[in-house]
Amino acid sequence: MLILDILSPLLLLPLLLLGYGCRAADIPEDTTSEFSVRLYHQLQVAGGQDNIIFSPLSVAVALGMVELGARGASLAEIRQTLGFNHLLPGVEFSLLQNLTAAVSNDDAHCVIRFANSLFLQEGIAFNPEFLHLMRKYFRAQVETVDFSQSAAVAEQINSWVENQTESKIRELLSAEDFSSVTRLTLVNAIYFRGSWKNQFRPENTRTFSFSKDDGSEVQTLMMYQQGDFYYGEFSDGSQEAGGVYQVLEMPYEGEDMSMMIVLPRQEVPLASLEPIIKAPLLEEWANNVKRQKVEVYLPRFKVEQKIDLKSSLQGLGIKNIFTSDADLSAMTDGKDLYIEKAVQKAYLEVTEEGAEGAVGSGMIALTRTLVLYPQVMADHPFFFIIRNRRTASILFMGRVMTPEVIEPNDHDFDSI
Repeated sequence: MLILDILSPLLLLPLLLLGYGCRAADIPEDTTSEFSVRLYHQLQVAGGQDNIIFSPLSVAVALGMVELGARGASLAEIRQTLGFNHLLPGVEFSLLQNLTAAVSNDDAHCVIRFANSLFLQEGIAFNPEFLHLMRKYFRAQVETVDFSQSAAVAEQINSWVENQTESKIRELLSAEDFSSVTRLTLVNAIYFRGSWKNQFRPENTRTFSFSKDDGSEVQTLMMYQQGDFYYGEFSDGSQEAGGVYQVLEMPYEGEDMSMMIVLPRQEVPLASLEPIIKAPLLEEWANNVKRQKVEVYLPRFKVEQKIDLKSSLQGLGIKNIFTSDADLSAMTDGKDLYIEKAVQKAYLEVTEEGAEGAVGSGMIALTRTLVLYPQVMADHPFFFIIRNRRTASILFMGRVMTPEVIEPNDHDFDSI
């Protein structure tokens, strides 16, 4: 979401997200994979040993909305960083429109909704063409508010965000995020609910030790199933990433959407694997995993993160829009708008059913012996993406350094 101020800092506050989708149309392939990976590495450097979760597509959509109002160097930096320079000017808006439309339809097993809204300062004249294009490409709703009433505005926007994300994202903004000089707040929300094509059976879930990269262990709920998935073993050709690592792709219902899990060997820290992750490698994984029977041990996990994107976007080359030299004059007639802050909040929950929902847990003995099929034991940190398999759009990207921890006094632990 973007919050724009005039003269004083213009806030680009959350790109709000949560989601992935189903049922892609026959549209051009997403071209923002390089941007997605570069943004991940920026967050990785700043993230220490924390979990990471963000939505590259949602960031691209939010930046696309800013691009509609940008000119000059501000426009050039966004196009360059998102990888749109090879496209004719303006084509990227149709691309983003098609990518979001392709995954926005309700499906029997999967729901994804993109919701965009503009909150404009009362009495300020915005360029009618800018508002028209926002509606055309992003179906953005437009509402007028009085930003000097900061508490009321924060409550109104937070309520809108909560409704769009089925209460998963709450209290995104506070009164301190607005002032009498705020002129525009742009919010981009994405919500996903889906089911695995091959669901895990709740009775096969049990507590299990998860080994963190610092050598400590935590107790978590480990799901188990044996099923047909896309699987491959890859090597970086050296010892940089610990040699061979595993890639597992698990489709959601409809098979247009999937979660891809990249798992280093047990003794190899995820930090050793992360440097080799590049956009061409994502394509290599997707093209070379083969459908076969696999034993899968995957922790239930819930990842929620609010990320300050400003420094990361600046590190990627989007700098001008955050300075007083910003040219966002396609939004209004003046050049006194600039962005001071960029924040994204994302939520992802992975359970036996799929992307959302709580289930009971039971017991089953887990073993590493007598393995008849490839075995993916995600009992240590792993990298993941949730992508559209037909368009290559990456809706989620992140890593799990610590899954949902089960304490001895938790109900799930006691039931086991």
